[in-house]
Amino acid sequence: MSDATVERRRDGGAGLLTRALRATEVDTRMLGMLGALLVIWLVFHVLSGGIFLTPRNLWNLSVQTASVAVMATGMVLVIVTRNIDLSVGSILGFTGMIMAVTQVQYLPPLLGFEGPFNWLIASLAGVAVGVAIGGLQGVIIAYAGVPAFIVTLGGLLVWRGGAWWLTSGKTVAPMDSTFRLMGGGADGSLGETWTWVIAALACVVVCISFVAGRRRRRRFNFPQRPIWAELLLGGVACGGILVSAAVLNAYKWPSAIANRYAEANGITVPDGGLSIGYGIAIPVLIAVVVGIVMTFVTTRTRFGRYVFAIGGNPEAAELAGINTRWVLTKVFMLMGGLAALGAMISTARLNAATNAQGTLDELYVIAAAVIGGTSLAGGVGTVAGAMIGAVVMQSLQSGMVLLGIDSPLQAIIVGIVLVIAVWIDGVYRRRTA
Repeated sequence: MSDATVERRRDGGAGLLTRALRATEVDTRMLGMLGALLVIWLVFHVLSGGIFLTPRNLWNLSVQTASVAVMATGMVLVIVTRNIDLSVGSILGFTGMIMAVTQVQYLPPLLGFEGPFNWLIASLAGVAVGVAIGGLQGVIIAYAGVPAFIVTLGGLLVWRGGAWWLTSGKTVAPMDSTFRLMGGGADGSLGETWTWVIAALACVVVCISFVAGRRRRRRFNFPQRPIWAELLLGGVACGGILVSAAVLNAYKWPSAIANRYAEANGITVPDGGLSIGYGIAIPVLIAVVVGIVMTFVTTRTRFGRYVFAIGGNPEAAELAGINTRWVLTKVFMLMGGLAALGAMISTARLNAATNAQGTLDELYVIAAAVIGGTSLAGGVGTVAGAMIGAVVMQSLQSGMVLLGIDSPLQAIIVGIVLVIAVWIDGVYRRRTA
């Protein structure tokens, strides 16, 4: 066989793959990121002696990722507008302390320690403070013209000091029992039945979205994807959802907790022991809901279009009549509220608010957004990509912990990964320009 024939066949194979990717309209960068995540998982699974890809570790990984994933959805909008927020970790620590102090010190004398609305009042207070902090920083950035880097760097110091000042450096614990449900655990999970119900509903929603998208394209005379491409994408999406549900349900309650549950509810324990699956954890469900809402905001609302317009060309956006200052302020308000939501998950999971809570979270959040395809040059980014980036970052951290790598070396590796991600972003933009 001649070299020319081999070359033609090679080109034909590459052309077929290219045509297939074009037909499915898959984001190749997202596909590459998922491939990199799979490689990371397989490497850590081998190096950890088969521990990493167990249901227990994957369930814990999902819970640990939740707070960073929630904040990463907001960081996408911040970076898209060509700004940065270095204060999110400190805002998480400050608002977490607000929530803890509210339900441990202020509400018990009025409503009792386990009052039915303590968790709700504390959560709303923390989110309100987070939105106010974000709004304050946004006003200084948008209206006073102070660079976001400087304002949020100052916020990193101010709100970290504020968290210490609230309690003079003391740890505040324990949290309200209902509030703790948002941190996961045996009680903070939906169980096997509800996990399968949610997975089935999610698959139905995926199918409906594909049908609706196809009808919308036909109505506006846009090109249609081939039927095989629609079926392939829908099958992969539903398959991923069902596999995730199966993995989460495969992680069972410890026998002691299951036996106590059986005694409390008058359930006879079988000879082999009671088997109860955790299912999807509440913090993971919160992160998924936030991801869906933020995706809708960025792709289906005027506010989202304004954000990307500002990131693409701020001068043109202002000339088009967009109130760029107010939009930018709202972006930082949203970021502050999401940091507070991350604080709610983190505080509930720890069952305490500490001075060090959220330390270096700004690094993980920014890295998650950048790894997920958000360009530091502005105008480009996706919420789904940022959430996958959060999984990548947490997978690195979790894998290094399993391998017994010291914390300083973990920080070094995360820093290197962040630099590589920014370098890849630059290369990608130059090639697609």
